[in-house]
Amino acid sequence: MSARARQSALLWAFFLLDAALVTVFAAIGRRSHDEADPVAGALDTAWPFLAGLAIGWLIAYFNWSRVIPVSVASGVTVWVSTVCFGMLIRHFTDKGTAFSFIVVASIVLAVFLIGWRAVRHLLVSRSAKAP
Repeated sequence: MSARARQSALLWAFFLLDAALVTVFAAIGRRSHDEADPVAGALDTAWPFLAGLAIGWLIAYFNWSRVIPVSVASGVTVWVSTVCFGMLIRHFTDKGTAFSFIVVASIVLAVFLIGWRAVRHLLVSRSAKAP
């Protein structure tokens, strides 16, 4: 596999990890609501945040000289964009942006989107220091 193909595969793998975590966030949140179709409900909740995630990835990717946004710092950019753009889309599509929802979404998405990057950073740092 060429270096470019490997880079592309890694980019998509990490993006899909973030997208899966955003979808899990939505599914967990929707689980507390009685719905006829919980999958549709979770996707309805997730799509504004997935759009925000895509925007955040673009911002982080081009802000960090076209490096896959896996650093903790780029994760903060991805997280802030996901929450901000997700909430803006929810607001303009009348999906609701209650203060408590903003707080919970911000906290959970921070843990999800920054958390794995922090763990990855610790693991990479440890392996680099190992003899």
